[in-house]
Amino acid sequence: ARLPAAAAPSRSVGFQLAGQVLGIVAVLALSFLFELTVLGNLRHDRDQAQLAAKFRYELAGASGYPAAPVGPLDEDNKLLIAGAPVALLEIPRLQVREVVGEGTSSSTLMSGPGHRRDTPLPGQVGTSVIAGRRATYGSPFRSISELHAGDLITVTTGQGKHSFKVLDVRHAGDPLPPALARGQGRLTLVTTDGPALQPTDVLRVDAALTTPAQARPAQMSSNALPSADALMAGDTSVLLDVVGWSLLLVAAAVATVWVRFRTGLWQAWVIGVPVLAVLGVTTFDEIAALLPNLL
Repeated sequence: ARLPAAAAPSRSVGFQLAGQVLGIVAVLALSFLFELTVLGNLRHDRDQAQLAAKFRYELAGASGYPAAPVGPLDEDNKLLIAGAPVALLEIPRLQVREVVGEGTSSSTLMSGPGHRRDTPLPGQVGTSVIAGRRATYGSPFRSISELHAGDLITVTTGQGKHSFKVLDVRHAGDPLPPALARGQGRLTLVTTDGPALQPTDVLRVDAALTTPAQARPAQMSSNALPSADALMAGDTSVLLDVVGWSLLLVAAAVATVWVRFRTGLWQAWVIGVPVLAVLGVTTFDEIAALLPNLL
């Protein structure tokens, strides 16, 4: 008669522990979703405001600011840092106005569209490539599939304002646009194709330069392009940060469960939820950089 009575508390503790673990998992899952959508959009808007101010001063030649870049190197002949503003992209039909950063890694595209380093800047001779996210962190390229032939795109760089006319929207398997003639320029916008968070391939929008093409300096070789800047690649440089923040998150989760059994449920949630939310958002911000850069 005593055995069932002794087993009951053990089952109760087990159920409580399982409930706490599931509750923590739910908080972390919501934090990840919150990071990709609400906080991700806020981060994008904040970074865009800062990049716009910096690029405006560079274009104006303000004292204390370097001149707006016209190639892959800065004034000290060093590669531009990832995320440095290089252009202002405007698509009137979609009401898109975004500062373009240098590089296309997942971390860089959290702040807005990025210029692929091994292509010329928009407005220069050759084909320039700008990549952007479709569903997360502001989703600046969510609607470029709606562009039609003849739509206008303008890009402002350190060499002036350049106009482009959309040729077509290109899906995987579609014919390539005609080869560029000598001295011509083209712009290609790139994002994902298919369901927003379950992409099936890459979508491209090709646009022909209609203003005079500018000279381009020597550019980075495609062989030297960082692996994180490839289309649909993740940024593995954040792995150490992911491990570090994940360990802190696990430690906080264990501490929350310990507080639950030492003090009580509400005390544990009041203390643990803010800590878990902050650590969760920080951790998932790093994890998001491991995901494909065009999501």
